[in-house]
Amino acid sequence: MTNEQAFKRMKEMMDLRGFAPSTQRTYLMHIKHLTEHFSIPFCDMGYDHVKDFLIHAINIRKLSCEYVNSAYSSFRFLYEAVFEREWNMRHIPRVKKKRKFPEVLSKEEIKKLLNAVSNIKHKAMLTLAYSAGLRVNEIAKLKVTDIDSKNMQIFIRQAKGNKDRFALLSTSTLALLREYYKLYRPKEWLFPGQNPSYAISTRTIQAAFNDAKKIAGINPKSTPHTLRHSFATHLVEQGTHLLTVKELLGHESIDTTAMYIHLAKRDILGVRSPFDGGEFDA
Repeated sequence: MTNEQAFKRMKEMMDLRGFAPSTQRTYLMHIKHLTEHFSIPFCDMGYDHVKDFLIHAINIRKLSCEYVNSAYSSFRFLYEAVFEREWNMRHIPRVKKKRKFPEVLSKEEIKKLLNAVSNIKHKAMLTLAYSAGLRVNEIAKLKVTDIDSKNMQIFIRQAKGNKDRFALLSTSTLALLREYYKLYRPKEWLFPGQNPSYAISTRTIQAAFNDAKKIAGINPKSTPHTLRHSFATHLVEQGTHLLTVKELLGHESIDTTAMYIHLAKRDILGVRSPFDGGEFDA
């Protein structure tokens, strides 16, 4: 099987398994990089080649464990689904993920950020990111009909993991969206791009966030996804059940959602050290 045939076969197998377009692009990108690293056909490669590529990515290119594990998954899929070979993880283990807590903004910082946005379209997008905990690509793909003002919810179609879900629609956000709608009159996409037939690009949303971040003077490390993390953390702080937060965010595992317990402020959660109970007072 030639490399071109392997690429075609891999695309077909990913289509059959319902992989998201973004996942397919990422997997094929990793496979392309593998072909550039070696000058032999895929079918002649083995564990040593994959191991050499991944070690090079870790030690020489200094790439993140997320990138390396993504490449690992694509190679495993190639050999199992395309070449029908057994993949033994004992030969090539996955890189252990480093657990880092994400950046979270305070409510005051978020207010400052949103007040720094003068363009109502940009303000509506960033407000949705925080008030509903939406990902950037979810905001970009919203349609006018996805805003359900009767039930005060937002329909998120085919989000991460190809799953539909409903997100919160706050009354303040609805008022802002109505104001935005009167000015822009979007037809199909809630936030159309320069060509109304297409949705706005995620880069435009990211750029709007970066501009507001500079004006507001908030944490330079924050990203649009920080608004989603802040939404979840603030929900936990106000006593929202973790399972509810999980469903609103569309997480696959409760373990992912549990991270926000660690990010919530101790005093808001009402937790105190046992040393402050009075028994240790002099």
